[in-house]
Amino acid sequence: MSKNEGTESLLIKAYGILTNYAKATGAMVCVHDCNCKVIPEMYGEVFSDRNICLDCIRRNGEMLPDQITEAPPNPCDNLHFTAIRESYRYGGSYTYRCSLGFMFWTSPIYIQSRFVGALLGSGFRDESGAEICYVDKEPVTDPLFLEKMNQFPYAKPEKIRALAELMLICAESLSSGNERYYETIKRRAQQQARLMTSIHELELKYPPGTDFPGYPMDKERQLLTTLRRGDPESGKAILNEILAALLFSNPGEYKYIQFRAIEIVVLLSRTGTGGFASGFDQNQMEVNNENIKRIEDAKSIEELTDVLNVMVEQMAEQIFSFQGVRHAAALRKVERYLQENYHRKITLKEVADMSGLSPPYFSTIFKEEMGENFSSYLNQLRVEAASRLLRETNQSLSEIAGACGFEDQSWFSKIFKSYTGLSPGKYRGQNGGVKEISDRNFSTHFRNIAKKK
Repeated sequence: MSKNEGTESLLIKAYGILTNYAKATGAMVCVHDCNCKVIPEMYGEVFSDRNICLDCIRRNGEMLPDQITEAPPNPCDNLHFTAIRESYRYGGSYTYRCSLGFMFWTSPIYIQSRFVGALLGSGFRDESGAEICYVDKEPVTDPLFLEKMNQFPYAKPEKIRALAELMLICAESLSSGNERYYETIKRRAQQQARLMTSIHELELKYPPGTDFPGYPMDKERQLLTTLRRGDPESGKAILNEILAALLFSNPGEYKYIQFRAIEIVVLLSRTGTGGFASGFDQNQMEVNNENIKRIEDAKSIEELTDVLNVMVEQMAEQIFSFQGVRHAAALRKVERYLQENYHRKITLKEVADMSGLSPPYFSTIFKEEMGENFSSYLNQLRVEAASRLLRETNQSLSEIAGACGFEDQSWFSKIFKSYTGLSPGKYRGQNGGVKEISDRNFSTHFRNIAKKK
């Protein structure tokens, strides 16, 4: 069966389902094609001669919902067209009201994630609407028109919502090969809403002319911490802050955002390696490489955000399933202690005594459950703190070394370069890292880093 034949068959099936829907609910319904145009052959008995509103949606544009640059000329066309576009964009039901006071609801239909049409219903007037009706912003005074209007029943908002939800169920049952597609679109819409909220908060906090602190490296450490304790919701919240900072400080630089997204994948891969079963490591490496490839192929911030959010959730669940819980409380206590005291000299025995475990045993379980040994964890905390001071203050290197718990400036420089690839001086000069990297090799470079982890 060809693509067109498959679409036509689905739309015919949609008409059959909507006929029963209309008889059961008293609503008036119609089917739209992929151009958002009403299919005239699919009116039939679901439309009564009293209808004075749905006919206005016969005239619509010819483009797909995500290709629209101009609205159709007729105001009603624009209203319905925009609604179908929004339902298509978010993968759910969309409810709205026209100037006559009619309530409408629409749901998209897909075949293998391809938009092929939409269902649309009406037939009820908004109970909270005004008594005066308008057409093209002019009040309606024609008595015959008003008499016809009065034939339509009013409906409470709860009823309209129920009718919309029922239509969405019909649309989901019609859509083939999309068992999770509606869920994916809704998830992405929620992610973008949270991201836009965070960016708006940054806009208020750092208006034009205000210095922005830069990339929040400290958030990376917090992200890893939440994943290691199996907390995906907190992890996604921190990821959202990281992405918001990237987008806020690098508007329009998609390739750079893509590059940093791959860095985040590599960062997350560290959480799943070291100390766990080799089968987990091998499997996670395959997943990491697949996620990097998905980010390379992504065409929008929305896709990048979704890849990273899904990875955070999966990583937290996998790590939690592999980690033991016998010493979880002790390790969380140690983790907080290190984050609060990294600026001074801390010994393994000191934190082992605090956890109630012997130093050798503490060292073993720390690596098993945190994914890295004690000294590495502590050094990375100190490097992250130092990177912030290098970016945000004019303190000397010796002052920063002392403030972050390093024995001296020489040791600070050696450890800092081993973690960042740059000396502290060069890092400060580049304000946190190099932003430009060739399109040809930037992703390959980080995939190779992932393979070495």
